[in-house]
Amino acid sequence: MRHFGHLTPAVRSALFHREPVEFTPDAPARFLAVALGATLYSPATRPRLARDVLKLAARGVVSMVLCLEDSIADDDVPHAEENLIRQLAELDQADTPHGSRALPLLFVRVRQPEQITRIVSRLGPRTRHLSGFVLPKFTEDRGMPFLEALARAEADCGRRLFAMPVLESPELLYLESRPETLAGIARAVAKYRDRILALRLGVTDFCSVYGLRRTPHITAYDVGLVATVIADVVNVLGRSDSTGCTVTGPVWEYFRFSERMFKPQLRSSPFTFRGAEELRRELIAHDMDGLLREIQLDRANGLQGKTCIHPSHVTLVHALSVVSHEEFSDATDILRPERTGGGVLRSAYTNKMNEVKPHRAWAERTQLRAEVFGVTREGVDFVDLLAAEASSDSRCHGDDSHGDDSHGDACHGDDR
Repeated sequence: MRHFGHLTPAVRSALFHREPVEFTPDAPARFLAVALGATLYSPATRPRLARDVLKLAARGVVSMVLCLEDSIADDDVPHAEENLIRQLAELDQADTPHGSRALPLLFVRVRQPEQITRIVSRLGPRTRHLSGFVLPKFTEDRGMPFLEALARAEADCGRRLFAMPVLESPELLYLESRPETLAGIARAVAKYRDRILALRLGVTDFCSVYGLRRTPHITAYDVGLVATVIADVVNVLGRSDSTGCTVTGPVWEYFRFSERMFKPQLRSSPFTFRGAEELRRELIAHDMDGLLREIQLDRANGLQGKTCIHPSHVTLVHALSVVSHEEFSDATDILRPERTGGGVLRSAYTNKMNEVKPHRAWAERTQLRAEVFGVTREGVDFVDLLAAEASSDSRCHGDDSHGDDSHGDACHGDDR
């Protein structure tokens, strides 16, 4: 796999100072946690799930969750589990250029711990197509049985399986129970640290506790109750030392035009300069300007990647995950061996101060992101990346530039 690997070599060469590296599902956990990028959810009930996975992989999707939990009705769980096993068997037979490596990182979101061991047992050798499981409504008490089941399944199948707990319980939202809930989650994560790939935030569940729902023009960080939880989760669980985990951004729920109350949040000048006015109009028409702003706020608040429920969101998340030439220049200067003693230096772009010790953790994270998502050439930014993606989609898929319409109401997850 490789981010932006679906673009032609010539296009990648024009965009990137350093291209994203290739990787496999066997890469180190620290790398894979960042490489998740935009994680696309799909209900396990989809009758063409295997073909969907292959098609989406060809369009740049690198991680997917096949959901057996809240995206399907309670009565559909037995059928969904049967379909999941059948579709993974179909993937096993798929004629792909590189076998299982042509697939995205695949995870199954389960409802009960016993589903983990049952699914692994039924899949047998086909478990190699799975990277792990998503664990719902995670707290210390509810989460430990899932983690214990994962450890048993891992021993049974003889391969590495990751856990991605979803933090979405009311106990985490309520002010009086939040400290102990976070402490308990930290204990559980520490016990199974090698198996925790990332922690996912269930912001829609947080909002539901108070009957709230954000509009396409309001980010998660504009909802005070949600913003405080995100801050506390990163504070306790997302530290840059060896105890910290990757925490992923919440889902963006919207993918169709809605009535607009506020002015668009995308400046016109970056698009006009590149002759991409139509791209800007399309982003605004589909309420993507709000998503772009939330992705930027995710990074500013210590989150990486994002839960997605529509293929059109994946391109935006990945475009804004690429490291700019300026960021890479700063990170490289900070991490030079001769700088280990600290100090302050003017950036190569002569527009900021780089302080070696305080900025070191940021620089290390930036270098890892550069390895995963690449570094743009000087003068190239997210507009160029989005334009290249749009051109690629138009050339390869005709009018179906945002993925097939069947995904509009079907890719849906609950860590929102």
